[in-house]
Amino acid sequence: MSALAKTTDGAPKGIALADPALFKSFAYIGNRWTAAAGGTVLSVTDPADGALVGEVACLSSAESARSVDAAHAAFPDWASALPQHRARLLRRWYELMVESREDLAQIMTAEQGKPISEARGEIDYAASFVEFYAEEAKRPNIEGVTSHLPDAEVELWREPVGIAALITPWNFPSAMITRKAAAALAAGCTVLIHPSSQTPFSALALAELADRAGFPPGVVNVITGNAADIVAPWLDDPRVRALSFTGSTEIGKLLYSRSAATVKRLVLELGGHAPFLVFADADLDRAVDEAIKAKFATTGQDCLGANRFLVERSIYDAFCARFAEATMALSLGAGRDDPDLGPLMNEGAVRKQEEHVADALARGARCLAGGRRSPLGPLFYEATVLADVDPASLVFHEETFGPVAAIAPFETEDEAVTRANATEYGLVAYLHTQDPRRIYRLSRALDFGMVAVNRTKVTGAPIPFGGMKQSGLAREGARHGLEAFTDIKYVCRDWA
Repeated sequence: MSALAKTTDGAPKGIALADPALFKSFAYIGNRWTAAAGGTVLSVTDPADGALVGEVACLSSAESARSVDAAHAAFPDWASALPQHRARLLRRWYELMVESREDLAQIMTAEQGKPISEARGEIDYAASFVEFYAEEAKRPNIEGVTSHLPDAEVELWREPVGIAALITPWNFPSAMITRKAAAALAAGCTVLIHPSSQTPFSALALAELADRAGFPPGVVNVITGNAADIVAPWLDDPRVRALSFTGSTEIGKLLYSRSAATVKRLVLELGGHAPFLVFADADLDRAVDEAIKAKFATTGQDCLGANRFLVERSIYDAFCARFAEATMALSLGAGRDDPDLGPLMNEGAVRKQEEHVADALARGARCLAGGRRSPLGPLFYEATVLADVDPASLVFHEETFGPVAAIAPFETEDEAVTRANATEYGLVAYLHTQDPRRIYRLSRALDFGMVAVNRTKVTGAPIPFGGMKQSGLAREGARHGLEAFTDIKYVCRDWA
């Protein structure tokens, strides 16, 4: 075991934290910081320069299985606790996150690479879910129903399902945890959290704050290690009643299949591949500004990121020129320097950008900006704009998950809708037009769980986030986010 793995507190060199105890190297099970048997660790590096951020405990499948015991032991008391008690602890967790905002952002930027201003924004976003569900925890839904039987009273109760397993990605290493965990905890479930092995320190910092907030032992658990080892025991254990996953559609399908044997409740937030439609009557300057946000936030590593830009022919050249000009003005650099774009997460992501660009160019596309790796480092790729992209190109059929924008013209509204819907994904679509009748028609016609009209930002704690088709199942956020973590119990009562 390395020196970093031997200590639970103290940020490594290069991360300036006001509260170094937020930087943890061990898993968190039953309110105890837990090392892996034999001291096995995983190394985490900064994608900007490859520098070691730290090492984290790499637990085995047997150790992960034991985490279920801790969550199971804690469940009865947590499920039966007064809603106001759960609400107070969630509220305290939220307050601690707000107080630690800068430290949490610094940890995130070090391990994930995103610009520090984006990291701060994510902490605000993450905290908003905890605040929201602290309020919802106080409003359990007991529904009275008009009886269909004489001399009987009918009620519907919502009760927590049990242990909830939460599997979160590297692109939003804090917000994807709180969006899931706050809802599950508010419902009365205990949680097992497996963060990406590329970004575990954000999750462990949240666990430290949950510990300080006073959650009882076993209610919140964060288990670090290789995904296959950590998750497999949870899939097979019938005590784990709900599974919430954010990640690729490919992995989501595997989890879906493996969960069938124990009939788990599922929340799957999967791939994106969003279309961005611009009609001739749109405010062109606004459409370009919003297109930059929709494409390049989180360096394009976002399931909500716009991939396919479809622009009406009469304004196509003007849009391409302005969009390319705005793209070339974006800065690229290490997240700690707060550029517009940071590095990509790994070499595979960079190779995918190269593959998609090469394929589009081979099919006749024009490169208006970028189109290559940056000399800043091996994981930096320039913000790229491709025009005249053939519909058969890979970039129009696969989620790029990076800073490559592909643009093509369309002639009619029907053509635009048909091309926008020509995907297995259905998470979000972006629409720019000033015609209210078109807004209504396309909001109905687009096969996506969310439609953003003349804007990019649509997400937040009060809205039900989720998609259609192979973009996933169920919803996160809003009161709908509680549904997967609760069962409906029907009580028919006769007083005789």
